[in-house]
Amino acid sequence: MAARRGPVRVGGRATAAAVGKVVAVAVTVLSLAASGGATAPPRAGAGDCALAPGALTLDDLPAGSSVLDCAAVGRLVTHAGTGVTVPDPGMKVSVDALTVDGSLHGFTLAVAADGTVSYDLTDTTPHTTAASHGHAPGSAPRSGRAPDSAASDGHVPGSAPEHAHASGSAPERAPASVAAPGRARAACVDGAYATADHKEYDTYEWFLGDGTLPADLAAGDARRAFEDAIGTITDSRNDCGFDDTVTAKARFLSRTGNEADIDRDARCMTRDGMSVWDAGDLSGGVVATTCSWSRAVSGGPDQLREADVRFNTHDHAFTDRPTDTCSHTYDLRSVATHEAGHVFGLAHVGQGHESQTMFTNSFACSTAARTLGRGDVLGLRALY
Repeated sequence: MAARRGPVRVGGRATAAAVGKVVAVAVTVLSLAASGGATAPPRAGAGDCALAPGALTLDDLPAGSSVLDCAAVGRLVTHAGTGVTVPDPGMKVSVDALTVDGSLHGFTLAVAADGTVSYDLTDTTPHTTAASHGHAPGSAPRSGRAPDSAASDGHVPGSAPEHAHASGSAPERAPASVAAPGRARAACVDGAYATADHKEYDTYEWFLGDGTLPADLAAGDARRAFEDAIGTITDSRNDCGFDDTVTAKARFLSRTGNEADIDRDARCMTRDGMSVWDAGDLSGGVVATTCSWSRAVSGGPDQLREADVRFNTHDHAFTDRPTDTCSHTYDLRSVATHEAGHVFGLAHVGQGHESQTMFTNSFACSTAARTLGRGDVLGLRALY
């Protein structure tokens, strides 16, 4: 509560009594504050906002704070086992961690042009069962709205359309026996999806890290695996007969000595302007992590500016060719397709939607997530 400045005017004239009352109120407020009395707290981040050293929490930098008042740009904010580095005003950063147990690890921190902080914690709360049009009954999807039907595409439902591999050949498919049993039918029925309110308006240009790659693949093989996974998103490849109406595009540029801006605790660090896919050490329960940075766009999803992806090769094994004897190993292309979904603006769907590529967990040894489910397609169509 702040005292009103200047004399109080009654009928155009200042009164000494009124002035005295204002002074008395101000003194009372200051006394209450000094004694721990119940007064309305000042606006978070207003005026002097000193932050303690080290990683911050959402309580340290609550929604409504000003990163300018708090000198918070470049500081790390942690929540629910992961974290992001506060970006410049007008920017947003999202972290999405794919975990072994399917728990939801991720959140978004946005900074408005005036420096005000806001959060989207959707990815740290379980999603409810979605209706056929793609979101939970009585709630709206995080961004966009799915059409009532995705089957008006000229294909017989259940038949697979022909798609071109990113390099011009047909995408490689693993043996059907490796796919999750019963997944195909459920994938084409479930319309659940969620989006992160960002998209690639032009072409996603990405680099391949120059270190050790998942499954100990040679650089060329890893590039082809990642191109195929990214192409599944940009071409909306599915086994449900839905045509590709998605306008997203991507292009591989080169290998790089730069690393993904993700630390070993699956937290997004300060971005370097290069979208890098690489491998390294992450938190033990994390299989892969995507960090996405976007800039606000008036009247539409934010514009993607950079998206980095890292696979946890320190704690988990990957393969590009799962077999019937596979055990405790993740199919690289399934995980990569899930991560590419995050790059292009798809968010996690939770329990009850295991058939969708964007389910919170890619099952070990399963190749099912190499192709999209109905909800995945609807989510992309809502964005593109």
